[in-house]
Amino acid sequence: MQLHYGINDLKDFDLMSFLPIVLPVILVGFILAMVALIDLYRNKKRRNNVLIWTLIIIFGNTIGPILYFVIGRKDSERV
Repeated sequence: MQLHYGINDLKDFDLMSFLPIVLPVILVGFILAMVALIDLYRNKKRRNNVLIWTLIIIFGNTIGPILYFVIGRKDSERV
């Protein structure tokens, strides 16, 4: 049994075999970010810290939109 792999073992790595697992995760993260950004900019007059939430949604990968939906939507002013 081989416990450590070297750099020469990477040439045998088949990236296409992991694509069906990784692609849906990336797609769900992208859709979550788009929905969060659309909601943020539709209600930007009622939301506080629009620029900060935009950066969190874009750079927070999957966690950023989830934080926006849990915390950011409560951070609004009543109009």
